Amino acid sequence: MSLINTHIKPFKATAYHNGQFIEVSDTSLKGKWSVIVFYPADFTFVCPTELEDLANNYAEFQKMGVEIYGVSTDTHFAHKAWHDTSDSIKKVKYPLVGDPTAALSRNFEVLIEEEGLALRGTFVINPEGQIKVMEVHDNGIGRDASELLRKVKAAQYVASHPGEVCPAKWTEGAATLTPSLDLVGKL
Repeated sequence: MSLINTHIKPFKATAYHNGQFIEVSDTSLKGKWSVIVFYPADFTFVCPTELEDLANNYAEFQKMGVEIYGVSTDTHFAHKAWHDTSDSIKKVKYPLVGDPTAALSRNFEVLIEEEGLALRGTFVINPEGQIKVMEVHDNGIGRDASELLRKVKAAQYVASHPGEVCPAKWTEGAATLTPSLDLVGKL
C-alpha cells in the first residue's frame, strides 16, 4: 500500500535546530506545508551534499511557507556535533531530527532494519498532515533540491486549484490541465 494521501502517524522526536534542541512532533507539521528528508547517517558522503543543497535553497522553501526536516537514525547530539564540524552542515538552518529508535523511519517505511539506517526518502506533507509526494532512493543516489522545489510548487498549485493537474515538467506559471472527456486521446 502506498503512503500517498495517508495521514502521518503520531510521533515525537528531538531535533537540533539553530543552536538548540527542540521537540518536533506530528502536530509541529500541521497547519503548514512540510518536507521530511530522510538520509542514512551523519558524517557520511552523499548526505552532506544533499543537506547543503537543501540549505542553499531553504530561503525559497521558506518563501513558499514550507518547513524542511532532515531525519536520520542518529541522535540529536550527533546532529549537533556534525553541525559544529562540517562546513556543509553549518549552512543548515532547518531542523535535523534524531530518530535513534527508528520509529519515524518505520512510520514512513524507509528503515533498513538490518542496518538501522534510513533510505533516502523524501515526503511532502500538506497542512492537513497528508503525504502528497513521496520518493525513495537507493542510498547511493543523491537528490536535487531544485526538483523538490518544483514538486512542492506543483503540490501547492494542485491543492489550491481543485480540478487542475500539473503535466510533466510543469513549472510555476506554465499551463496546467483540466482532466475531462474532451482531453482523452488528444494529448
